[in-house]
Amino acid sequence: MPPNKSLAASIFAPKTPAPANPIPSSSPAFGTPAHTLKPFAIAPPTKATILPILLPPATLRPLAFRTFTKKHSLTLTSSALQELATFIGRHCGSGWREEGLAEKVLEEVAKSWKNRNGGVIVDGSSNELKDILKALEGNMSGGRIVTGRDLSRQNSLVLDPSQEADLTNTRLGLRPTKALTRDDSATSFGMSGLGVEEEEPDDEGLNHPRKWLKVISAYDQPRMLYNVTKKHFERDPSKPSLMPPASHKTTLFRNRYNVIHQRLLRNESFQSSSVASTKAIPSMKRSASSNLTAQQTYKITPIANLLGRHGSHHMLLGLLSVLPTGSLAISDLTGTISLDLSHAVAIPEDSAWFTPGMIVLVDGVYEEEEESTGKGLGGSNGVGGIIGGRFQGFFLGQPPCEKRKVTLGVSGLEDHTIGGGFGWIDFLGVGSERAMGSKMRKLEQRILRKARQTQSPLEDSDPNPPSCTRVVIVGELNLDQPRALQALRKILTIYSTEPEGSTPMTFVLMGNFTQYAVMAGGGASGGSVEYKEYFDALASVLSDFPTLLQSSTFVFVPGDNDGWASSFGGGAAVPLPRKGVPDLFTSRVRRAFATANAELGVDRKYPGEAIWTTNPARLSVFGPSHEIVLFRDDMSARLRRTAVRLKSSKPDSEEDQENEPPPTAKKNRSNDADDVDDDDVDMANALDSTDAMDVDSAPTLKQSKANPEIPHDVRSARRLVKTVLDQGYLCPFRHAIRPVHWDHATALHLYPLPTAMVLADPTAPPFCITYEGCHVMNPGAVLVAGRRGVGRWVEYELGGTGRVRECLF
Repeated sequence: MPPNKSLAASIFAPKTPAPANPIPSSSPAFGTPAHTLKPFAIAPPTKATILPILLPPATLRPLAFRTFTKKHSLTLTSSALQELATFIGRHCGSGWREEGLAEKVLEEVAKSWKNRNGGVIVDGSSNELKDILKALEGNMSGGRIVTGRDLSRQNSLVLDPSQEADLTNTRLGLRPTKALTRDDSATSFGMSGLGVEEEEPDDEGLNHPRKWLKVISAYDQPRMLYNVTKKHFERDPSKPSLMPPASHKTTLFRNRYNVIHQRLLRNESFQSSSVASTKAIPSMKRSASSNLTAQQTYKITPIANLLGRHGSHHMLLGLLSVLPTGSLAISDLTGTISLDLSHAVAIPEDSAWFTPGMIVLVDGVYEEEEESTGKGLGGSNGVGGIIGGRFQGFFLGQPPCEKRKVTLGVSGLEDHTIGGGFGWIDFLGVGSERAMGSKMRKLEQRILRKARQTQSPLEDSDPNPPSCTRVVIVGELNLDQPRALQALRKILTIYSTEPEGSTPMTFVLMGNFTQYAVMAGGGASGGSVEYKEYFDALASVLSDFPTLLQSSTFVFVPGDNDGWASSFGGGAAVPLPRKGVPDLFTSRVRRAFATANAELGVDRKYPGEAIWTTNPARLSVFGPSHEIVLFRDDMSARLRRTAVRLKSSKPDSEEDQENEPPPTAKKNRSNDADDVDDDDVDMANALDSTDAMDVDSAPTLKQSKANPEIPHDVRSARRLVKTVLDQGYLCPFRHAIRPVHWDHATALHLYPLPTAMVLADPTAPPFCITYEGCHVMNPGAVLVAGRRGVGRWVEYELGGTGRVRECLF
């Protein structure tokens, strides 16, 4: 009898057992399950476990030597080798040799060390190496460096599967089929931060030269000090301060001396030949032959080595200073000696200025004083380390300059470098010459070629069309003079009428922005309120040219009469470098730029801007390819006031006649014979025309009887330019004459030489002169003295030369 079954209907449907291996399918033939399958559980990738080992430094030494010394020209200390061995043993484990993990780590550490300008010697106790290892530790996974974390967003988007194979070939040493941005070199030298790509940039904003323009203030520039032991530049590790200890003043002069001294030792004239057998007394006079002879080989003698060498000839390199007794002295790192220049002659004659505070070369004879009661250091005639006796100088000269290509180690067909140069040093914070120079020059050629192709038909008919890479420089723009604003309006009108796309890249407006120190009670004594009203008037002028405000960068460089520094200086020389004009006074000007860019809309990728920078400042265009120094100072007048008067080879009557100062240099009391030596061939490419110097034409004709082909203004400009560039320093004066912030004095160095320099000096005639590959320009004052209704400025073509222009208003 069958069992009793419940007659009641089942409320729930019978459960269908799930198959053992369910296969999701839309076909009923495969028995699609009635219930939803659970999602697949994706286990997180497990991090490879590395068993740390104790790696002896001696075992790692051969591999480290190949990577650091042979490949990257670096020297590892024992402490650095110990740090690397500990790091590799902890993070690479036993596979450091077989799997090649250690070699990749060493390669990345070496490149990062060069990127930080750590020097030739890698020290294990340095903070740079610790920071590199700490950053590298976060990118280690399973003993390998995870490069995907370091790829920028731009690079991660361009890597498709076909390019990944090329990237693998590149790391294996094979040539890729396509141009790739190599992450290893880009990260090591900071190239990814500039967005430099081998491929042509697609962004419209990247195709304009202004995208690659960077204004570097003196306080943002890296502080580099020359290390005599390593023979290398390295960053100053101390924190800068406006009130540093007294030892930093000694560091300032020591660094200036070391830079010029190593520059001289790289010069062929100071490298003695091993085959030279002559014992002739060296002379600073040049030989008529262009070949290097034994008479042109010099040797620098330390001052302390003069003791006991009475009557011997020597050449000294030292700082020209003034003793408390009022007499001249020369000092180097070993001592100080009294200097007699009563019979000294400048070599070449009358080619440069010599003032206390400059580092000069002196050739002469050491004379001991027999009647002196004390001998040696700290003698009776002394203060501190003054050596007894005196040094009778016969020839006085500036330390020879060094071209930019030689300093950076860039060899060419005509330039032969001496030594390796400092091409790996990033002096401005925009990348080094060796890492980015060639790449940025290719980018510059591509962008400028595209800019020329987009010119309008009207421009194509012009043989010399205006270029978008021009820099317009206006000097001594006194806003408290209405005629200066009228001249500025006329200048802006000239450039606003040019065709679209050829607007100048940059307008540089340089102070003093007031004729007197208004903040210190000068002028109408309106104080800060009056000072702000002057900039409001400037904003109203700029607002009338919205197209220029939308497509150009305006850079404002202050002078000694501008705030806030003039509030305490009263118009006198303020400490350098000085900060820009405060935002409190320039708000109306910034508003004018914001209004012009707002009218432009969002179509333009790179709008115009106003930058209020320091004095001095630097413009970097296309990285290290173009460096332009901006400096405002009455240097010519200060040189005439403080210069040392040397013996002249001309009669007094002729000298007095030729020393008659021009109208722009009424205070010239130390200008010797203005004759230029025929052997002085260092200064080339002077003014192409003297039309811009009409104000000085009358006295020039009177003064140039002996040399009528060289006007007086050109000789004065050559003398000023040679002095500044040979010194390699923007403030070669005593600190009592021109004070300097000790911790920021490295921003005043001109080493390596810039490609161009703007020296705005109203006390000197306007000029555009090239010396040793550096093009120096002086726009003078915007209002031409003695000529009513005439405005003057300088127009500089990037990578070319400048010209002085004038207009009537």
